[in-house]
Amino acid sequence: MSELADLLERFRRGGELLAVVTTGAAGAELDWAPEPGKWSVRQIVCHLSDSEIVGADRLRRVIAEDNPTLIAFDQEAWATKLDYHKRKFSHAIDTFRRMRAENYELLKDLPEETYQRKGTHNERGEESLLDLLRGYAEHAEAHARQIQTLRQQYKQMKAK
Repeated sequence: MSELADLLERFRRGGELLAVVTTGAAGAELDWAPEPGKWSVRQIVCHLSDSEIVGADRLRRVIAEDNPTLIAFDQEAWATKLDYHKRKFSHAIDTFRRMRAENYELLKDLPEETYQRKGTHNERGEESLLDLLRGYAEHAEAHARQIQTLRQQYKQMKAK
């Protein structure tokens, strides 16, 4: 399997992965954080949902525009000012899964050379469509691992 095909498959599976690692999470477990300043499962899922919306814009700009500017966002400000701690968990999961599926549909049949198109991120510099694909695939995977760890820590804390 080529690197592109592998990345597309990892990207596609992001929605399923998030659903699997959050299955059964409810109540206090969604809002538990191991220490002040660390995110809860709910906050991580809201972050993924909003990041996927931002990603949808970035992907489309790089595909359609010549060297677009890709704007960073302050994830801590978004978590606080967009009330991640109060957002409906099921809506955040659904939004992430729906946006990820839409983004995958956009990407899956593009000619390989399209993945060399570039934009300029205002903090990280030049990024190709392939870089963005890799980053978003890894982003969901990393947060899925983080959610698994949080859920294990919560269960251990409750068992004491």
